[in-house]
Amino acid sequence: MRREGLAKDSDIWTDKLRDLRLWASYRGQTLSRTVRGMMYYYRALKMLTFLDSASEMDIREGARELVSMRHDDLESSNSKSPSSKSLSRASSSVSLLFKGHEYGTALMKFTYVIACQIYGTQKEKKDPHADEILYLMQNNEALRVAYVDEKTTGRDEKEYYSVLVKYDQQLQMEVEIYRVKLPGPLKLGEGKPENQNHAIIFTRGDAVQTIDMNQDNYFEEALKMRNLLEEYRSYYGIRKPTILGVREHIFTGSVSSLAWFMSAQETSFVTLGQRVLANPLKVRMHYGHPDVFDRFWFLTRGGISKASRVINISEDIFAGFNCTLRGGNVTHHEYIQVGKGRDVGLNQVSMFEAKVASGNGEQVLSRDVYRLGHRLDFFRMLSFFYTTVGFFFNTMVVVLTVYAFLWGRLYLALSGVEESMESNSNDNKALGTILNQQFIIQLGLFTALPMIVENSLEHGFLQAIWDFLTMQLQLSSVFYTFSMGTRSHFFGRTVLHGGAKYRATGRGFVVEHKRFAEIYRLFARSHFVKAIELGLILVIYASHSPVATDTFVYIALTITSWFLVASWIMAPFVFNPSGFDWLKTVYDFDDFMNWIWYSGSVFAKAEQSWERWWYEEQDHLKVTGLWGKLLEIILDLRFFFFQYGIVYQLGISDHNTSIAVYLLSWIYVFVVSGIYAVVVYARNKYAAKEHIYYRLVQFLVIILAILVIVGLLEFTKFKFMDIFTSLLAFIPTGWGLISIAQVFRPFLQSTIIWDGVVSVARIYDIMFGVIIMSPVALLSWLPGFQNMQTRILFNEAFSRGLRIFQIVTGKKSQS
Repeated sequence: MRREGLAKDSDIWTDKLRDLRLWASYRGQTLSRTVRGMMYYYRALKMLTFLDSASEMDIREGARELVSMRHDDLESSNSKSPSSKSLSRASSSVSLLFKGHEYGTALMKFTYVIACQIYGTQKEKKDPHADEILYLMQNNEALRVAYVDEKTTGRDEKEYYSVLVKYDQQLQMEVEIYRVKLPGPLKLGEGKPENQNHAIIFTRGDAVQTIDMNQDNYFEEALKMRNLLEEYRSYYGIRKPTILGVREHIFTGSVSSLAWFMSAQETSFVTLGQRVLANPLKVRMHYGHPDVFDRFWFLTRGGISKASRVINISEDIFAGFNCTLRGGNVTHHEYIQVGKGRDVGLNQVSMFEAKVASGNGEQVLSRDVYRLGHRLDFFRMLSFFYTTVGFFFNTMVVVLTVYAFLWGRLYLALSGVEESMESNSNDNKALGTILNQQFIIQLGLFTALPMIVENSLEHGFLQAIWDFLTMQLQLSSVFYTFSMGTRSHFFGRTVLHGGAKYRATGRGFVVEHKRFAEIYRLFARSHFVKAIELGLILVIYASHSPVATDTFVYIALTITSWFLVASWIMAPFVFNPSGFDWLKTVYDFDDFMNWIWYSGSVFAKAEQSWERWWYEEQDHLKVTGLWGKLLEIILDLRFFFFQYGIVYQLGISDHNTSIAVYLLSWIYVFVVSGIYAVVVYARNKYAAKEHIYYRLVQFLVIILAILVIVGLLEFTKFKFMDIFTSLLAFIPTGWGLISIAQVFRPFLQSTIIWDGVVSVARIYDIMFGVIIMSPVALLSWLPGFQNMQTRILFNEAFSRGLRIFQIVTGKKSQS
């Protein structure tokens, strides 16, 4: 800025404020960055038009001008590379040589339509965002904005119009180009495809390139677009292409290790993966949004977006399905690329993966996949299966394998069958070998193979191996195991119950600490509860299995499962900035308890109230059918098995294997439920005014419990350790009862039982929160762990930003 003539540094907040804001915007995933990137097409077209018609003298003069500018810039800045400002000056000097027809030709060939459906509402409300969009139109003459205009005609009646506007440079104002009346409100289906459908009528030309708002472009790539469009004339197989696939360049990989893992995974898919899908497999669909569509072909065959609510939540791939079913041809071209931003925080990444996994669950149920399955030949069908639905199905099978193995070993241990098997130790060795194969898939080593191949092609073999080893040291296996859990949970739940929903990930700057309550809300049901269940099985197995006496065999059998449990519990904190800061951990726990016990208004959001969040987590049970409810109940019955297995191991059972022992154990469940109900009733009635009665009830309950324990110790074979062992049996039973009660919510909600269910569910969530917080608190308490986490997981700039953020927040809290 000083080189551009900035006199005082304070002027940057006044005269140069817009430049500063643009500078910041070009470093995020913002609309202005995307507009700047797409406008390179306009600049490239003007340049190409000039070169097509320029004489040799014009070109020589332009080259001389560029050389002199380069020389001046090197002298003034004394640096090796010219700044972006000097490049723009160079392009403006070349534009002085333009004859004038270049602008008209470029505008005939290219327009950029932004589908911003809320622009009209923003203008009405005098929203500053509307001024920013106007500023973008003012500075980019090839830019158009399509929005939905709402006009109130009567008392309750509204008319809706699709409107296209541009900025007229001569009139110095925004002018309307088209206004098309709509039959009703725009957003009937999913928002994003509806938005595309309303804007596509305003596009012109033979080809449409669909671009998301998290993308960028490069001038040298824009020059190649003319070559790409020539591909429409070539035959690929027996047909000409209808979708030209373009590779993506993920530009967010340098933010943190997590962004790097995501970037590496995506890069291998959008390059090597899609190249193989296009040729020889011929099953490439439309996955992202730099692909170029044959506009006329698609307009006459149902458009580029299907927008039915829920089923088309992954709207982009349905364009590929539609194209393949209607005889189109999808290709992939690697000589041109478009920039693409990806999510960089674990919460954002998980929400994105949840959306994709839910979308795949909906694809399983869609008629498009059904028709493709019927019409593709056998080999293409196998390729199609693995590259769409099959990838998520296989991920779910891997997780279910862990479940089946652990539940099977637990059954063998508790039933005593394992003792008779103990003599044949070869079985365990064979089983350990099988599990190690599963571990390779679980760690993401299997999915990392394409990544290594792609990196070795682009950067060299040694660099690819070094990157892979660096990733392992930065805990990429923890991330891949965690994301496997995300995919399997949301895919399975969508197939079982439906009800997928769009999740807005935000794509913000992620140099901020996420609170524990927020992490718990996101991952409690998908990861934490499942990890606690598997951890409980492993603990019971360790204490009751004869195999566990041989430490090495136990470790060989269960290390993969322990790694899964640790990854599912710890990953959100490991990848959370300042995740192991002791003060933040203390504040987070206070915040979590406030959220749990929130007793505000009934209109509170899930972020404020535990009860609202708990109801929202059951939403999928509202939309599910009879079979979905039945399967949910059958799956929840597994929690009763803990009680069935453990009661026979208690000292009080005295090795009795009669079914009566199990039935008698249910008396304990009913007694505890009754005592809890009495204590809650006493608290509600007496705790506020007649406190002495409440204390009396508590005293009586404690005395009764002591008398019962003394009586059992005296007259039965009851051991004191049975108290702790029975907790492992009865806590899962309570969770199973709550889970089944949620399925029967329509019948129970109007009864007195429901209040008890909500109350007990709250205590379970507190218990889960404490279990998950314990290892985090321990690691936060250990000195030096926080600095190590920051150093390993974030790059230098990010670590510095994190420290600045800590200093600033520290000052705020002190003031």
